[in-house]
Amino acid sequence: MAFGARLAAAMDQYGPLCVGIDPHPELLALWGMPDTAQSLGEFGETVLEASAGACAAVKPNAAFFERHGSAGMAALEHVLRRARELDLLTILDAKRGDIGSTMEGYADAYLAVGVPLEADAITLSPYLGFGSLAPAFELAKANGKGVFVLALTSNPEGASVQHAITPDGRAVAAVVADEAAALNSGAIPMGDVGLVVGATVGDAVQRLGIDLDRVNGPLLSPGVGAQGAGPAELSLVFGNARSRVLVNQSRGVLKAGPFVEKLRGAVTQASAAAQSILR
Repeated sequence: MAFGARLAAAMDQYGPLCVGIDPHPELLALWGMPDTAQSLGEFGETVLEASAGACAAVKPNAAFFERHGSAGMAALEHVLRRARELDLLTILDAKRGDIGSTMEGYADAYLAVGVPLEADAITLSPYLGFGSLAPAFELAKANGKGVFVLALTSNPEGASVQHAITPDGRAVAAVVADEAAALNSGAIPMGDVGLVVGATVGDAVQRLGIDLDRVNGPLLSPGVGAQGAGPAELSLVFGNARSRVLVNQSRGVLKAGPFVEKLRGAVTQASAAAQSILR
């Protein structure tokens, strides 16, 4: 079953929420945990237990595991494996992007079946050219996986690149959206190539001439809730594409830990809020 179809089914069943797994040192301290590789696995296990059956997907942030070296990567392998056992879709937030055989290597590392870091989807950076990501698109399609390509991010620095105008008169973000739309064309209920679009980008979608509905893929959106975006902002940014928006919540939910019951309550509440705002 294709990733887009699996994600659409999960969003319909559990609501359009993706819970981040971000074992940031400050969160570990808040949970009463030392900043060690062992804590990463325990942290991830708790988030997974709280999220199973309560949200559409989880998104481990690779950076917080990588900072602990090989032991941290072993913890990430455990989290991804455990998520599969719990039938939770995983989006690995690694923002990879390169050319040629190097991009093939990244694709093999995360999107091949049976590899230690196997995920259902991965975030990608298109700034070596959208076409450079082809090995990931091809392997994802072959293996029923997905990708989320950075398009309009919520950080203010992103605009200098993403809003830039190409020689053919289109904004860089519009080119990314158009390329994703071409890959998703005809997919039902939606394609496997998603975009990352921040909920706090204001009127950038309209100003840059981007048709998110035509993308026909999932839209992973940080910035909802504690970061300021509510119903009005979501309507402005996503318009008719709101039904394909997957809201990412990390620290706003994770601060409810470390007890599974309280954390699950926060996940359930955030999922209901996302459902109410978007659907």
